[in-house]
Amino acid sequence: MIDYRRLRVALLGAGAVGSQVASLLLRHGDELADRAGAALELVGIAVRDLDAPRDTDLPRELFTTDAESLILGADIVIELMGGIEPARTYLLQAINSGADVVTANKALLATHGSEIFDAADQVGAQVYYEAAAAGAIPIIRPLRDSLAGDRVQRIMGIVNGTTNYILDRMDTEGAELVDVLTEAQALGYAESDPTADVEGYDAAQKAAILASLAFHTAVPLSAVHREGIMTIDKTMIDAARHAGYVIKLLAVCERLQEQTDAAASVSPGESISVRVYPALVPRTHPLASVHGANNAVFVQAEAAGNLMFYGAGAGGVQTASAVLGDVVSAARRHIAGGVGVGESTLANLPVVPIGRVTTRYQITLEVDDRPGVLATVAGILSDGRVSIATMEQTLEQTLEGGADTARLVIGTHKAREQDLSETVERLAASGVVERVASVLRVEGD
Repeated sequence: MIDYRRLRVALLGAGAVGSQVASLLLRHGDELADRAGAALELVGIAVRDLDAPRDTDLPRELFTTDAESLILGADIVIELMGGIEPARTYLLQAINSGADVVTANKALLATHGSEIFDAADQVGAQVYYEAAAAGAIPIIRPLRDSLAGDRVQRIMGIVNGTTNYILDRMDTEGAELVDVLTEAQALGYAESDPTADVEGYDAAQKAAILASLAFHTAVPLSAVHREGIMTIDKTMIDAARHAGYVIKLLAVCERLQEQTDAAASVSPGESISVRVYPALVPRTHPLASVHGANNAVFVQAEAAGNLMFYGAGAGGVQTASAVLGDVVSAARRHIAGGVGVGESTLANLPVVPIGRVTTRYQITLEVDDRPGVLATVAGILSDGRVSIATMEQTLEQTLEGGADTARLVIGTHKAREQDLSETVERLAASGVVERVASVLRVEGD
């Protein structure tokens, strides 16, 4: 083996991903050195509990509870602890000590990314985070580097494996959400507290990271509209299938060209929308074929056209692959010398609220089955500037007193979210609508 310059690597955290990273570093050190141009020496692993069970068998002498001393003696620091603190403090310490950092911490980057990137810029360090947005899928580098000369128009991503697993089982097997969620927890796809997944928090953090890169704009997590999947039921899944759609939890990041709208105080110009919600996706769209706990990111760029990135969005060894790719990149930078490449967030495009987004919708209503109801519903939609594209009526059941009720499934042309929301409220209060069963957005058609 060539006698390479030796770089000291510190690892913070030894959970499912951290243990795999450490194991692969130790097992494939010579091969990684050949690729990086430097020997990568794992000098220690900082953990909270030295005696906690690990997923892999690692040398005990590597473990320490003294993270700060470990950081100060490292050239590259890998943060896989998760959470905000002490991860934020440790990353800033690593950067200020002159180390490059590698992290998979989506929550930290979505909430404190600007602070961390600014700190790295001040000292010429580099932050690598390929594993933070979609596990093993290489999406950060394509957005940051490969598409830097293009204009990304839109991103639609399935970026949470737990919710995709649940919705896929509901679609392919007719299962109920609660039952599949219980199974997902037993299989390890979902945490004992699945809130971050099923309520869309995890996907929203990843959406903020992807949008920041794609549109060269710092996108705060608070600007991401978020909805989860807990309202999705078998009836909605069946209705989607009947109409040629599948329901997916999507992260949508979109470049908008807004027109003047005095009533909404909107000035013409470019802006962006970042949102997470369950949506109807045509079964002919590539994202519709993403099954199980897999992730996929569909990118639409002005010059490059449509690009699809697909693969495992989670898993210890899969995510470790992305982390080690960043470690090799960091080692190469150390060998080449020079300052790190800063994040491009100078576009400063405004992030608009969900009310200003325009898309198509599917509205499902339970209405009285009597003359004049369809005309009333159509009139309310027209008054609200929501145009009907399709309408299907089926007889549902008999109410007490002998009155029949019907189910209306209405597909709309493109409408503004605020107009649609106000129209749905008027429908609910109209006296002819027994219940607004669901309102789903249509994406990707």
